[in-house]
Amino acid sequence: MDATEVRRTLDAVWRIESARLIASLASWTHDLGTAEELAQDALVAALEQWPSTGVPTNPAAWLQTVAKRRAIDELRRRTRLDHKITELARETPTHTEPELPDPHDDLTDEMLRLVFTACHPVLSTNARVALTLRLVGGLTTAEIARAFLLPEPTVAQRITRAKKTLARKRVPFAVPQGPDLAPRLASVLEVVYLIFNEGYTATAGEEWTRPDLCVEALRLGRMIAELAPTEPEVHGLVALLELQASRLHARTGPTGDPVLLLDQDRSRWDRLLIRRGLTALDRALALTDTPGPYVLQAAIAACHARATTPEDTDWAHIADLYAALARVNPSPVVELNRAVAVSMAHGPAAALDLVDHLADDPALARYHLLPAVRGDLLTKLGRHTEAHHEFTRAADLTRNARERALLRQRARDAAARSPDLGGTEPPR
Repeated sequence: MDATEVRRTLDAVWRIESARLIASLASWTHDLGTAEELAQDALVAALEQWPSTGVPTNPAAWLQTVAKRRAIDELRRRTRLDHKITELARETPTHTEPELPDPHDDLTDEMLRLVFTACHPVLSTNARVALTLRLVGGLTTAEIARAFLLPEPTVAQRITRAKKTLARKRVPFAVPQGPDLAPRLASVLEVVYLIFNEGYTATAGEEWTRPDLCVEALRLGRMIAELAPTEPEVHGLVALLELQASRLHARTGPTGDPVLLLDQDRSRWDRLLIRRGLTALDRALALTDTPGPYVLQAAIAACHARATTPEDTDWAHIADLYAALARVNPSPVVELNRAVAVSMAHGPAAALDLVDHLADDPALARYHLLPAVRGDLLTKLGRHTEAHHEFTRAADLTRNARERALLRQRARDAAARSPDLGGTEPPR
């Protein structure tokens, strides 16, 4: 096996095993920064040795063994905890080819501790996202920077500061218990949700979607569902992501231009992801009588997934689900989405009243979808001059180039149908 094949193999192993390795090391060192450094040391050792010695029979066990030996050295340098050193040494094989790990070893607790620590609310949202992608997702700093269109040094600083903050605040490497669990789990799910949303509709840049981030969020969500199988909101989030991801291939045209939901070719929706999403939703609903925000959003996504054509969509039920979501998780964005559903179920006039009540909400002052939705409703009402102004304002607010082009085209279409703006095209 040549050096290129070794590197390809190591990259694949690292992406799969790095989170488990860091979780295991952090459980011994109680320091995420030290754990990641030790894991990176093992990775460097593999890069140096595997091209000449070949890939071990069990690459993951090899990395674990090398990292554990480095942990022993680190503990010897830093502490005098002889009993800890003895304990680690007793667990570490001394021969060259590592033994296979005990099939009964359970890394669930260690992985849960890693997830909850990386997503600790003592960190800013941006820091939580970056640290989770780095430690739990196994992405490199360069990959994270590329995904969020940020300079690599900026992402590196966020990750470094996050690890220092966790150490300075003495955040325990532990799964919260009792009343502390729910808010901390919400923080974990929020991070995964944000990662997926950035992939599903990119905030800025030249591309409307970033599928790699969606895939990573799905992987994280599925992993958390395995680690916390009795939490309905976890399964609700997984259901939501599976169902939303099923539409990814249909959301852009051949040149990368956005394709809106009602215009999508539904034969391009991924039926396997839809089945997985509906199964996860059933599991979530079986675990609770009071659905939370992720379960309700998944139920909304399921309405779209079950509709074979746009006309088959149960918009009235979707509007009711958004009303329930607004009660559980009040938000002007939820109300804006409810207005869209109301428009489809009961007509644009009723929806425009709802949207106009949101016009002065400071949370939506720079939110481009508010004028975009208003422009769409005004178009349906034949008020094309006003629609033109709304679409133009929405285009000015968005930072995504693909979305800006779409909104400017809609503004031009509205102007073409507006006698006030010199348009001669009859209303459609």
